[in-house]
Amino acid sequence: MSKLNQLFLYEEIMLLALKDEEGTIASGTNYQYALAGSVLAELLLEEKISVEEQKKKKYAVLKDSTPLGDPVIDECLNKVIQAKKKQQLQTWISRFSGLKNLKHRTARKLVERGILRADKDKVLLLFTRKIYPEVDPEPERRMIERMRKALFTEQQDIDPRTVVLISLADSTGLLKVVFDKKELKSRKKRIEQIVNGELTGKATKEAIQAMQAAVFVACIMPAVIATTTAGH
Repeated sequence: MSKLNQLFLYEEIMLLALKDEEGTIASGTNYQYALAGSVLAELLLEEKISVEEQKKKKYAVLKDSTPLGDPVIDECLNKVIQAKKKQQLQTWISRFSGLKNLKHRTARKLVERGILRADKDKVLLLFTRKIYPEVDPEPERRMIERMRKALFTEQQDIDPRTVVLISLADSTGLLKVVFDKKELKSRKKRIEQIVNGELTGKATKEAIQAMQAAVFVACIMPAVIATTTAGH
Protein backbone atom coordinates (compact mmCIF):
# COMPACT_ATOMS: atom_id res chain seq x y z
CA MET A 1 0.00 0.00 0.00
CA SER A 2 1.29 3.43 -0.85
CA LYS A 3 -0.41 5.51 1.84
CA LEU A 4 0.60 5.06 5.45
CA ASN A 5 -2.88 5.88 6.74
CA GLN A 6 -4.70 3.59 4.31
CA LEU A 7 -6.43 0.67 5.96
CA PHE A 8 -5.54 -2.88 5.05
CA LEU A 9 -8.37 -4.98 3.64
CA TYR A 10 -8.76 -7.04 6.81
CA GLU A 11 -9.11 -3.83 8.86
CA GLU A 12 -11.84 -2.64 6.49
CA ILE A 13 -13.62 -5.98 6.82
CA MET A 14 -13.55 -5.65 10.61
CA LEU A 15 -15.14 -2.19 10.41
CA LEU A 16 -17.94 -3.62 8.24
CA ALA A 17 -18.47 -6.57 10.60
CA LEU A 18 -18.65 -4.52 13.82
CA LYS A 19 -21.83 -2.74 14.87
CA ASP A 20 -20.86 0.91 15.20
CA GLU A 21 -22.41 1.70 18.59
CA GLU A 22 -22.47 -1.71 20.27
CA GLY A 23 -18.95 -2.69 19.18
CA THR A 24 -19.99 -6.31 18.64
CA ILE A 25 -19.97 -8.46 15.51
CA ALA A 26 -23.11 -8.34 13.36
CA SER A 27 -24.92 -11.69 13.37
CA GLY A 28 -25.31 -13.89 10.32
CA THR A 29 -21.86 -13.29 8.85
CA ASN A 30 -18.80 -15.43 8.24
CA TYR A 31 -16.60 -12.51 9.14
CA GLN A 32 -13.65 -14.67 10.25
CA TYR A 33 -13.38 -16.12 6.75
CA ALA A 34 -13.74 -12.63 5.30
CA LEU A 35 -10.79 -11.53 7.48
CA ALA A 36 -8.74 -14.52 6.34
CA GLY A 37 -9.78 -14.02 2.71
CA SER A 38 -8.76 -10.37 2.86
CA VAL A 39 -5.29 -11.30 4.15
CA LEU A 40 -4.94 -13.81 1.31
CA ALA A 41 -6.15 -11.17 -1.18
CA GLU A 42 -3.64 -8.68 0.25
CA LEU A 43 -0.82 -11.17 -0.33
CA LEU A 44 -2.05 -11.70 -3.90
CA LEU A 45 -2.47 -7.99 -4.66
CA GLU A 46 0.96 -7.18 -3.21
CA GLU A 47 2.39 -10.06 -5.28
CA LYS A 48 3.78 -11.86 -2.26
CA ILE A 49 2.14 -15.03 -3.54
CA SER A 50 0.74 -16.16 -6.88
CA VAL A 51 -1.85 -18.76 -7.85
CA GLU A 52 -0.79 -21.97 -9.52
CA GLU A 53 -3.42 -24.34 -10.90
CA GLN A 54 -2.78 -28.08 -10.92
CA LYS A 55 -5.49 -30.60 -11.83
CA LYS A 56 -8.18 -27.92 -11.31
CA LYS A 57 -6.86 -27.19 -7.81
CA LYS A 58 -5.48 -23.73 -6.97
CA TYR A 59 -2.30 -23.52 -4.93
CA ALA A 60 -0.52 -20.57 -3.34
CA VAL A 61 3.07 -20.17 -4.52
CA LEU A 62 5.51 -17.88 -2.72
CA LYS A 63 6.86 -15.09 -4.96
CA ASP A 64 8.33 -12.55 -2.54
CA SER A 65 9.16 -13.18 1.11
CA THR A 66 9.80 -9.51 1.97
CA PRO A 67 7.56 -8.50 4.93
CA LEU A 68 4.89 -5.86 4.35
CA GLY A 69 5.39 -4.33 7.79
CA ASP A 70 1.98 -5.36 9.14
CA PRO A 71 2.12 -7.92 11.98
CA VAL A 72 -0.99 -9.90 10.98
CA ILE A 73 -0.22 -10.08 7.26
CA ASP A 74 3.46 -10.81 7.91
CA GLU A 75 2.56 -13.64 10.30
CA CYS A 76 0.39 -15.19 7.58
CA LEU A 77 3.11 -14.66 4.98
CA ASN A 78 5.55 -16.37 7.31
CA LYS A 79 3.25 -19.39 7.49
CA VAL A 80 3.41 -19.65 3.69
CA ILE A 81 7.21 -19.25 3.76
CA GLN A 82 7.62 -22.00 6.36
CA ALA A 83 5.20 -24.46 4.76
CA LYS A 84 6.95 -27.70 3.80
CA LYS A 85 4.83 -28.07 0.65
CA LYS A 86 2.43 -26.04 -1.46
CA GLN A 87 -1.07 -25.75 -0.03
CA GLN A 88 -4.38 -25.00 -1.71
CA LEU A 89 -5.80 -21.51 -1.23
CA GLN A 90 -8.73 -22.72 0.87
CA THR A 91 -6.25 -24.42 3.23
CA TRP A 92 -4.60 -21.05 3.82
CA ILE A 93 -8.00 -19.39 4.33
CA SER A 94 -8.77 -21.95 7.05
CA ARG A 95 -5.36 -21.52 8.67
CA PHE A 96 -5.46 -17.72 8.54
CA SER A 97 -8.99 -17.69 10.03
CA GLY A 98 -7.64 -19.75 12.94
CA LEU A 99 -4.93 -17.21 13.74
CA LYS A 100 -4.85 -16.67 17.49
CA ASN A 101 -6.91 -13.65 18.62
CA LEU A 102 -7.36 -12.50 15.00
CA LYS A 103 -10.54 -10.57 15.80
CA HIS A 104 -9.05 -8.77 18.83
CA ARG A 105 -5.70 -8.14 17.16
CA THR A 106 -7.46 -6.52 14.22
CA ALA A 107 -9.73 -4.47 16.47
CA ARG A 108 -6.78 -3.33 18.59
CA LYS A 109 -5.03 -2.05 15.46
CA LEU A 110 -8.11 0.04 14.72
CA VAL A 111 -8.05 1.26 18.34
CA GLU A 112 -4.42 2.35 17.84
CA ARG A 113 -5.52 4.24 14.72
CA GLY A 114 -8.13 6.08 16.81
CA ILE A 115 -11.08 4.58 14.88
CA LEU A 116 -12.41 2.25 17.58
CA ARG A 117 -12.46 2.29 21.39
CA ALA A 118 -11.67 -0.81 23.45
CA ASP A 119 -14.28 -1.46 26.14
CA LYS A 120 -15.99 -4.24 28.10
CA ASP A 121 -19.57 -5.16 28.84
CA LYS A 122 -21.46 -7.90 30.68
CA VAL A 123 -23.35 -10.73 29.02
CA LEU A 124 -26.29 -12.03 31.09
CA LEU A 125 -24.71 -10.18 34.04
CA LEU A 126 -22.20 -13.01 34.32
CA PHE A 127 -19.63 -12.94 31.55
CA THR A 128 -17.40 -10.07 30.53
CA ARG A 129 -16.58 -9.59 26.85
CA LYS A 130 -14.45 -7.14 24.92
CA ILE A 131 -16.30 -4.72 22.66
CA TYR A 132 -15.06 -2.13 20.18
CA PRO A 133 -17.46 0.79 19.60
CA GLU A 134 -16.61 3.18 16.78
CA VAL A 135 -15.31 6.61 17.79
CA ASP A 136 -14.19 7.96 14.41
CA PRO A 137 -16.78 7.05 11.74
CA GLU A 138 -15.00 8.82 8.88
CA PRO A 139 -12.79 5.93 7.63
CA GLU A 140 -15.78 3.58 7.46
CA ARG A 141 -17.91 6.26 5.79
CA ARG A 142 -15.28 6.73 3.09
CA MET A 143 -15.02 2.99 2.59
CA ILE A 144 -18.80 2.52 2.32
CA GLU A 145 -18.99 5.45 -0.08
CA ARG A 146 -16.42 3.71 -2.29
CA MET A 147 -18.52 0.55 -2.19
CA ARG A 148 -21.78 2.47 -2.78
CA LYS A 149 -20.33 4.23 -5.82
CA ALA A 150 -19.16 0.92 -7.25
CA LEU A 151 -22.48 -0.83 -6.58
CA PHE A 152 -25.09 1.83 -7.31
CA THR A 153 -23.58 3.76 -10.24
CA GLU A 154 -22.30 2.62 -13.61
CA GLN A 155 -18.71 3.47 -12.71
CA GLN A 156 -16.17 1.57 -14.80
CA ASP A 157 -12.63 0.50 -13.86
CA ILE A 158 -13.27 0.06 -10.15
CA ASP A 159 -10.05 -0.04 -8.16
CA PRO A 160 -8.91 -3.60 -7.27
CA ARG A 161 -9.13 -3.15 -3.49
CA THR A 162 -12.78 -2.06 -3.68
CA VAL A 163 -13.58 -5.01 -5.95
CA VAL A 164 -11.97 -7.40 -3.46
CA LEU A 165 -13.79 -5.75 -0.56
CA ILE A 166 -17.21 -6.07 -2.26
CA SER A 167 -16.45 -9.62 -3.34
CA LEU A 168 -15.53 -10.68 0.20
CA ALA A 169 -18.48 -8.84 1.73
CA ASP A 170 -20.83 -10.51 -0.74
CA SER A 171 -19.53 -14.05 -0.21
CA THR A 172 -19.55 -13.86 3.61
CA GLY A 173 -22.89 -12.10 4.25
CA LEU A 174 -21.44 -8.71 5.16
CA LEU A 175 -22.89 -6.87 2.16
CA LYS A 176 -26.42 -7.37 3.54
CA VAL A 177 -25.31 -5.93 6.86
CA VAL A 178 -24.05 -2.72 5.25
CA PHE A 179 -26.67 -2.08 2.55
CA ASP A 180 -30.44 -2.49 2.27
CA LYS A 181 -31.40 -5.96 0.95
CA LYS A 182 -33.94 -4.55 -1.52
CA GLU A 183 -31.37 -2.10 -2.88
CA LEU A 184 -28.90 -4.94 -3.32
CA LYS A 185 -31.51 -7.10 -5.04
CA SER A 186 -32.12 -4.34 -7.58
CA ARG A 187 -28.39 -4.29 -8.35
CA LYS A 188 -27.92 -8.04 -8.57
CA LYS A 189 -26.50 -7.93 -12.11
CA ARG A 190 -24.08 -5.15 -11.16
CA ILE A 191 -22.90 -7.11 -8.13
CA GLU A 192 -22.30 -10.15 -10.32
CA GLN A 193 -20.23 -8.03 -12.72
CA ILE A 194 -18.07 -6.75 -9.85
CA VAL A 195 -17.74 -10.10 -8.12
CA ASN A 196 -16.89 -11.86 -11.41
CA GLY A 197 -14.10 -9.35 -11.99
CA GLU A 198 -15.60 -7.90 -15.18
CA LEU A 199 -14.79 -4.33 -14.11
CA THR A 200 -11.13 -4.77 -13.26
CA GLY A 201 -7.87 -5.92 -14.83
CA LYS A 202 -7.08 -9.53 -15.74
CA ALA A 203 -4.56 -10.09 -12.95
CA THR A 204 -6.96 -8.80 -10.30
CA LYS A 205 -9.80 -10.81 -11.82
CA GLU A 206 -7.80 -14.02 -11.50
CA ALA A 207 -6.79 -13.19 -7.92
CA ILE A 208 -10.39 -12.40 -6.95
CA GLN A 209 -11.80 -15.55 -8.52
CA ALA A 210 -9.18 -17.71 -6.81
CA MET A 211 -9.78 -16.02 -3.46
CA GLN A 212 -13.58 -16.31 -3.82
CA ALA A 213 -13.46 -20.01 -4.52
CA ALA A 214 -11.19 -20.52 -1.52
CA VAL A 215 -13.46 -18.51 0.80
CA PHE A 216 -16.52 -20.40 -0.46
CA VAL A 217 -14.93 -23.78 0.26
CA ALA A 218 -13.68 -22.62 3.67
CA CYS A 219 -17.17 -21.35 4.57
CA ILE A 220 -19.11 -24.43 3.51
CA MET A 221 -16.72 -27.17 4.70
CA PRO A 222 -17.37 -26.76 8.47
CA ALA A 223 -21.13 -26.89 7.79
CA VAL A 224 -20.75 -30.01 5.61
CA ILE A 225 -18.60 -31.72 8.24
CA ALA A 226 -21.07 -30.82 11.01
CA THR A 227 -24.02 -32.16 8.95
CA THR A 228 -22.14 -35.36 8.12
CA THR A 229 -21.14 -35.88 11.74
CA ALA A 230 -24.69 -35.27 12.95
CA GLY A 231 -25.98 -37.86 10.51
CA HIS A 232 -23.96 -40.66 12.11
